[in-house]
Amino acid sequence: MNELSVLTTEYLSRTDTPLAIMLNSLFDGVYIVDKHMGIVFWNKGAEQITGYSADEVRGRFCSDDILNHIDENGVLLCRGNCPLRQTFKRQAPVEMKVYPKRKTGGRVPVLTHVAPIYNEMSEIIAAIEVFRDITREEEYRTLQEKFTQLLSQYVSLTTMATVRERIHQQGTLIHPVKKRDLTILYLDVVSFTPYAEENEPEKVVAMLNELFSMCDQIVTQHNGDIDKFIGDALMAVFIAADDAVAAADVILKELWKWNQQREQMGDPAIQVRIGINSGIVTQGDIGSPKRKDLTVIGDPVNIAARIESIAKPNTVTISEATYARLTDSSKFQTSQKISVKGKSEPIVVFEKKCCEE
Repeated sequence: MNELSVLTTEYLSRTDTPLAIMLNSLFDGVYIVDKHMGIVFWNKGAEQITGYSADEVRGRFCSDDILNHIDENGVLLCRGNCPLRQTFKRQAPVEMKVYPKRKTGGRVPVLTHVAPIYNEMSEIIAAIEVFRDITREEEYRTLQEKFTQLLSQYVSLTTMATVRERIHQQGTLIHPVKKRDLTILYLDVVSFTPYAEENEPEKVVAMLNELFSMCDQIVTQHNGDIDKFIGDALMAVFIAADDAVAAADVILKELWKWNQQREQMGDPAIQVRIGINSGIVTQGDIGSPKRKDLTVIGDPVNIAARIESIAKPNTVTISEATYARLTDSSKFQTSQKISVKGKSEPIVVFEKKCCEE
């Protein structure tokens, strides 16, 4: 008769059986407990991962706090939601990430798989736990999350979403070029060059970072996306013209409050120009095979930049294309006509003063 056909805890505890020899050849940690949660087998892999030898562990109980497992939230498992106890209770396999204690101190993250062991009478006589050290995977996951967080500070939300989409699609290299009806907002700092010449570089960068952080938050709150920062300027993209104008209004209101704080600290007030235009743009990957930007190009983008260049400080200046898309355009007044390179006719622009209610 095959010895496995009369499987017992005594057999499982032996170290000279084909089963034990096979389990000891694994790099993963393996241990077996009887129905009373007593440890009857402990393989070489478990010794390597935890530092505890088989002689130190066999015959002991999980409740002795040898490994002192905790879950991802730091909750002690050995007297509560232990995966081994769950297996006995549910009579089913359990998978879990846990953190057992090493003999030398500290903990190691492991992915553990627990399954019941049955005898020939289909009775559960023990449970086997196979656990794998996932320290490298956890370090990689943490590094990946840090990288993603850092990367999100340098690229637009649209680009981040596209990168994730491509990863899920197994690395499609070319983003489909699209024609989209969008509204483009340009903003830059008035008289930035004199300011930069009169102040220390660290102070100049700190001012821009504070200004752009404020703008980034407001643009995001109004369903927009900052496409790029260009020195002392930024370009943001919106689906709706109403959202772009609303974001511009809030930026100027918050700028006014910020300048009050700056003046109290003896710093000069910062003024900005804002130009907004709407139209059909081309959205796609622009750049070289090694470095690309997902951005928008076309006449509407160039016109938005041109409007911003002639805008009065601390006003919202928009094109007629944007004016026509607004739900309520009553607060805008015709400002002037401007010439745009490549256009035979001048375009009409409208403006609204800072903080106008």
